[in-house]
Amino acid sequence: MRPLLSILLAALMACATPSSLGTEKGGLVPLRLDEEALSSAYTPRRMALLVGISEFDDPHWRGLRYPSKDAKDLAAAMLDPTKGRFDQVRVLTRPEETTRAAILAALRQLRKEAHRPDDVVVVYFSAHGTLARDATGELRRFLVTRDASYRAIAQTALSMDALKAEFDALSSRRRLLVLASCHSGNGKSLLPKELEKELSGIKSGFYARPLEESSRASMVFAACDWGETAREDEGLQNDIYTHFLVEGLGGGADRNADGAVTATEAHDYARRRTFAFTEGRQRPSAEILEVGADPVVLSGSISRTGRPELFSYNPRLDGFTLKVDGEPRTELPGGAAVVPGKRTVELTKGDAVLVRREVEVGDGERLPLEQLLSEAFPRRSLSLLGGMFTFADARSRGELLPMAPEVAVSLRLEDRPLRDFGLLFDVSFSTGRRSLRLLPEDTVPFRYTTFSAGVALPYLWRWERLTLFAGPRVATLYLGRSFDVETYAAGQSFFTVSPGVVGGVVLRVGERLELVGQAQLMLTYVVLDGKGQAVGFTGGWAGVGYRF
Repeated sequence: MRPLLSILLAALMACATPSSLGTEKGGLVPLRLDEEALSSAYTPRRMALLVGISEFDDPHWRGLRYPSKDAKDLAAAMLDPTKGRFDQVRVLTRPEETTRAAILAALRQLRKEAHRPDDVVVVYFSAHGTLARDATGELRRFLVTRDASYRAIAQTALSMDALKAEFDALSSRRRLLVLASCHSGNGKSLLPKELEKELSGIKSGFYARPLEESSRASMVFAACDWGETAREDEGLQNDIYTHFLVEGLGGGADRNADGAVTATEAHDYARRRTFAFTEGRQRPSAEILEVGADPVVLSGSISRTGRPELFSYNPRLDGFTLKVDGEPRTELPGGAAVVPGKRTVELTKGDAVLVRREVEVGDGERLPLEQLLSEAFPRRSLSLLGGMFTFADARSRGELLPMAPEVAVSLRLEDRPLRDFGLLFDVSFSTGRRSLRLLPEDTVPFRYTTFSAGVALPYLWRWERLTLFAGPRVATLYLGRSFDVETYAAGQSFFTVSPGVVGGVVLRVGERLELVGQAQLMLTYVVLDGKGQAVGFTGGWAGVGYRF
């Protein structure tokens, strides 16, 4: 902002200078702007904050050999005019720079400086990682700062929650967080003995990847997967993942040959080489939410249109193999560049084929594989259901209609009108005979007919073959009754429009077939014997659906 402020200040001073035509009010003053300075003021910047913590005040934390060197080596690659060409790289390695307070202050300063949405911002940590319980007893992840106390981790170390909050507060939409640490108790990690003992008895859960919220167009790279060990290597004299990340910035990671190494390309390059170097014991991971093209260029510049890329960093596809024209290209998460034209794309795991599609891709195109997945599975379903209809309160069941069976047909459209939402249309029908008990010894038989039509906009939660949905619903209800007894022969009908909610579950049992359960609770208003009353009615259905 300083160049721009200087220009505006100069302009104001020029306007305040007395005009040579002093007798004229509002005389125009020539103003010359420095176009180069003005352009510089609006040019996106490339900024990085790199932290390497090797030594610790508390002797319980064993010293690390290479975090300072990791940060400095990465800084050298970023500042290299033939590679990263970053405008500003701040490296924190000295004892006074690597306390919790100093790191948070540096992050907040970075937030002030990187204030443009199109600034490229990289935050990197090479340090110990650990786990501890917070004040509420929840297990949390922490980065061990120089002044972190082994006996008071939650109070003195840098929590991942605090780091993520500072990272998410950056204005940039092109931001990358790299964590060269782990939380497994081995390698670049250390756990309190009582916690290590507790976790040793857990067969799962601890080793399940935690769900981290990723902000729009942000990326979080980790040197290993959750529960694994991040390693340093004496031969490489670096953190293993960091070594290959720096190596990839030299140009070897440019898989689509467009002249630039993007963050995802650099990570995939480092991930594959780290996996091979450690013989599969360390698997770098990524959490990515990007819109369109990868927005973070770490090295070089895009000088030509690159080859088409197929990629996925969605945890749902972890472990699947991407095959192109029958040839294995990469294991997901990751990506691969392909030859333009029509390609046969497969996602496989072992002998099972998740999806096989023929796609046409052109130069410069980036195709997320989740898109093929969503296109491969039908997003419409027609279900035949059976269940019960009833009023929610005992009075209405006694005066209007007792519980009654009904049949229904439901049409569900997924990802309409928005992704992860659905449109749900249903109609239900019931008819039969019931009786009202007016007195203990007196009942009145009647014939009834109900008809209901509803539309809902539920949100969809999907895991593998299971889908849960819930949301608002609006429905019409028709209830007709006819009495034919000696003392009374008449008919009644009620028609209402009612708001309410719907919820349900869907389990796919085949490529097209699914089991469906649905329930709704509605509120309506009826007039009975001249008196209006608010009543609730509900229904529960189950049946079989067909996806098409």
